[in-house]
Formats: sequence, structure tokens, C-alpha cells
Amino acid sequence: MPLFISRRRLEKLNRLPRARGPIAIDSGGFSELSLHGEWSITVDHYIEEIRRYVACIGNVVFAAQMDHMCEPFILQKTGKTVEKHQRLTLENYLELMEKAPELPWAPVLQGWTVGSYWEHAEAFQKAGVDLSKVPVVGVGSICRRQATTRACALLATLKADGLNTHAFGYKSRGLPFAQEFIRSADSLAWSFNARRNPPLPECVGVHQHCNTCLKWALRWRAKVMKLLNVVEPPREEPPVQGMLF
Repeated sequence: MPLFISRRRLEKLNRLPRARGPIAIDSGGFSELSLHGEWSITVDHYIEEIRRYVACIGNVVFAAQMDHMCEPFILQKTGKTVEKHQRLTLENYLELMEKAPELPWAPVLQGWTVGSYWEHAEAFQKAGVDLSKVPVVGVGSICRRQATTRACALLATLKADGLNTHAFGYKSRGLPFAQEFIRSADSLAWSFNARRNPPLPECVGVHQHCNTCLKWALRWRAKVMKLLNVVEPPREEPPVQGMLF
């Protein structure tokens, strides 16, 4: 089963599990900037973390770069402009590629208007990065506008330019509109939903809520796959237990 997990979760573990399926690693940039107004770790520290995860966990499809998202409240926290965040994001990707080109870095496009994303893509191109040749390109700062025609139009134009995109925080209500334009997406909606509801009947007495429950997560994913008309082979249900995602 594919798994998308934040480095902020992994850094708390002394002993890392081996991955059975493909995983992607989020840089945790949203938490970093919303909590601190800046990155609290250095580029070199992040590189060493990802090297450890690639070696110890395995099956890492991509690791998102240390990007700077452009939501207005994030800009208020940092005191910077969209253009400055875009420049910092580009500079970080170039530094990661210079220092650790062997790692599966995913560049991230940031912006707020559709035009600003195009400008960021052009800045990557001018810096010598052909995004159409990169296995996956993240698209940030869209999770709160995912069901809008603008978000869908943006993803469609990026697809037309030959980009294989990953949509950060793209929840189920927006996926049917965008699924043909993206390579992958992630969401914590299942966990937020579980936190607001009682546990599954078979989980009563095991945990108060199913926000870290593997059973709840897999059932939520099955519903999303059905919504998208994606047929997957049947799998055995996991035992009742907690699982950190």
C-alpha cells in the first residue's frame, strides 16, 4: 500500500521499519513555517535524514524538497512575499541537487494565482531544471482551493506541459475533477474525520478514536478509490491495532 509520511514523524523514531510498499516523504514544510516562521533545520540536516530513510526504510519513491508554501497566513508568519518564497524554494532544490543528487528529490511548484505557478515553473526552467524530465513535481498551496476550477485548470496546464505532478493535501472532493491531470495526491482528511467520530465497532476498547487506525485509513482509501472508479485487487484486512501514518 503506498504511504505518504512526514519527516517530522519519522525523526521521532529511533528504530525505523522496513517499507513493504512504495513510500513518499513530505518535508514537513507547512508545519515548519506555520510553527516557526522559518525552517528550523538546515539543508545538510535534511539530507542526512533522507539518506537514513532511504537506506533504512527503503522503497522511497520521492522526498519533497524544503519548500516555502504561499498561503496568505503563512506569508504573514514569515513576513515574506510570494516571489521570495518561490525564490527560496528554487534555491533549496538547486542546493539539494548539488549536495545530494543521488537522492530522489521532488521539486515543488509554489504560488497563489495560476499565473504565479507558471512563473515559478519558468524560473525552474531558466535555472536549468527541466521539470518535464523529473519523475514527479509537487504542487503546493492548493489544498484549500482543490475543488475550484482554478486549481483544476492549473493542474491541467501542468499536465499539458508534460509534468507528472503530486498534489499536496488534495482531498477526495477535489480528486474526481483532477485525477486525470495528476500522478498522485495525499491527504490527512481520513485522520481528521476519524478524530471527530466514534471508533469503529471493532476498535471500541482499543483506542478512543481511529485517527491513527490502519483499519479506518484503509477503508477511507477504499471509498476514495471507488469514487475515482479505480479497481484494486482485494486485500486482507489488517488486525485491530494502532498505526502511525
